[in-house]
Amino acid sequence: MTKTPDITKVMQDMMASFPVDASAFQNAFKTQAAMGEKFTKVALEAADKSTEISSKWAKDTIAKLTETAKAKADPSEYSKAVTDFASAAAELAAENLAAFAEVAKKVQMETVELMLAAGKDASEEAQAAVKKATADATSAVKKAAAAAAK
Repeated sequence: MTKTPDITKVMQDMMASFPVDASAFQNAFKTQAAMGEKFTKVALEAADKSTEISSKWAKDTIAKLTETAKAKADPSEYSKAVTDFASAAAELAAENLAAFAEVAKKVQMETVELMLAAGKDASEEAQAAVKKATADATSAVKKAAAAAAK
């Protein structure tokens, strides 16, 4: 009588002929973690600089407001003090908004650079992985053909 082939054994042999390279997954994880670290660094530096700008702006505004709040001998000096404060506040706003714009521009430039580098790295890694997979598959097919020929 004809014996039924053991499909489980055939599948195990076939899967053993096509090994999975776990280092590709590890390298992808390491690359992703490194990119995450770089993006986080950019974001935290921007947050730090923005906080410095906001703090300086607040301190400068308080200093100008302190001058405005001082007692004056002549009532007309109060309107001059308020006008001077408004002028100084507008000037501070312009300076600080320009500083915020510089921070945003720097973040944008660094993010674009990181994205371009990530795309280049991913392309190179994918190309290397495809070459290795092709070589492994070719080798496995040759081994399977040689085993089948025996």
